[in-house]
Amino acid sequence: MGKRKRLVAEQRKEENKSKYFAKLNNCPTSPRKMRQVADLVRGLDVYQALNILKFNTREASGRLEKLLKSAIANYETKANAKVEENTLFVKEVTVDSALMAKRLRTAPQGRGYRIRKRSNHVTLILDTKN
Repeated sequence: MGKRKRLVAEQRKEENKSKYFAKLNNCPTSPRKMRQVADLVRGLDVYQALNILKFNTREASGRLEKLLKSAIANYETKANAKVEENTLFVKEVTVDSALMAKRLRTAPQGRGYRIRKRSNHVTLILDTKN
């Protein structure tokens, strides 16, 4: 690893020490479906977001709820503090596309249709209201 690359990596690590986040990689849900659920909780208080995700019927909401609980636990360990009402909120939720599994579906007259099974990466960042 070169010197410049190492310096940038160390700088990124220092920035991450003050951030409270959780990542979910290679989630087997299409990014579009996950973004629709992520838009529901962006900018909300943590407990309000948990309630919305808990009672939402979409499959992606269960995965996002688990990710939010993980981010809350990361906050508690990094800040050495318990989460109180109206102090923590969802600052940012980014959903990026990940690997795409390509399958072939047989079609009439010797043809084949391509099926793309999409997956995504989700990053959830929390922040305090100070």
